[in-house]
Amino acid sequence: MVGTSSFHFFPVFLLLLLLLLLSFSHFNNNQFTQVFTSLSPFRLEETNHTTTTPHVSLDGILSTSMYKSTKYKAATIKAFQQQNFTLEKQDTFVPRGSIYRNAYAFYQSHAEMVKRLKVWTYREGDPPLVHNGPLNNIYAIEGHVTGVVHYVYKPITTVRDYSRDRLQRLVTDYINTVAAKYPYWNRSRGADHFMVSCLDWAPEVSHANPQLFKHFIRVLCNANTSEGFRPKIDVSLPEIYLPFGKLGPPDLSRGPNNRPVLAFFAGSPHGYIRKILLEYWKDKDSEVQVHAQLPKDVSKAMASPREVEAIYAGCVPVIILDNYTLPFSDVLNWSQFSVQVPVGKIPEIKTILQGIPDSKYLKMHKRVKRVRRHFELNRPAKPFDVIHMVLHSVWLRRLNFR
Repeated sequence: MVGTSSFHFFPVFLLLLLLLLLSFSHFNNNQFTQVFTSLSPFRLEETNHTTTTPHVSLDGILSTSMYKSTKYKAATIKAFQQQNFTLEKQDTFVPRGSIYRNAYAFYQSHAEMVKRLKVWTYREGDPPLVHNGPLNNIYAIEGHVTGVVHYVYKPITTVRDYSRDRLQRLVTDYINTVAAKYPYWNRSRGADHFMVSCLDWAPEVSHANPQLFKHFIRVLCNANTSEGFRPKIDVSLPEIYLPFGKLGPPDLSRGPNNRPVLAFFAGSPHGYIRKILLEYWKDKDSEVQVHAQLPKDVSKAMASPREVEAIYAGCVPVIILDNYTLPFSDVLNWSQFSVQVPVGKIPEIKTILQGIPDSKYLKMHKRVKRVRRHFELNRPAKPFDVIHMVLHSVWLRRLNFR
């Protein structure tokens, strides 16, 4: 801590993968308490609005003719228009505040999903490539998201086989098998089917036959549009590292005034954003700590749980991204609990973060604590936890299909 006359925070950042997620707790010094208008030429207000308008959102779906034609549309549209909702008796949590794009519509839509959504898992196939997703370590979320049919879940895991060609054939053959045996795939051309994968190149499983997968919903940790992620159809899946026998990473959250580091990232130069970050910041600053070396036995691949780890650590995520869809951005307003830095502003990260007023940082820190429930895994699943959030995103994609 430096100085005694003013309130000082020393933040922690986690910088993320091809995103690159920095998490931060604020460094406040008198010389760094400028208002945003004095930050040059970068203005935080202009870049802190997460990934522009989401490709799929409640606002957009409520205006579509398909949604208006469904029997369950009335309550959600009413909540959206009147900024109110009908409270379900069993609910102990109600989303409120600026971390949501529309808290009222989200609550009502989630309530309708809980009442009406059904997921059926095909029984075809044998473990380990089918029905046997991982439940621990870096790809664990893939094995935990499983379950007339509103949606059919294809229980194929892509982390048991690292051959792209073999997996492409497996998934294609699996779809052809169930399409011949059941009516569900053909009736919707796959639009009410989804698969879940956390492997970084999972989007490639559909490259062998793009037409077959045209409407198929893929729930992917790799939500990079440059690698085949389709924001209007696919779902961005938050990656969660689960120690063996646990349902989440440890709670490392500290108070905002107990942070000795402004920013932190450790990871190999995988992808061009990381290379730029390492070029400017690797081992050069004691407050913005960026390192290329990872702890022993930690993967050097693109896949990373940093965004969830940042939230669990009580850090305000600072996101450097390009062509990436943030998890649950259809309902969560990331601009209210994260900071976004354009790739071209990587050299200015320290100035940008130090220029955030204490009052703004403290508000964002509180919002991070509130949004955490949406990234927590429970068994059995609970309303508004990460399983419900993933299924709600799938639910919205189906409503968005014309």
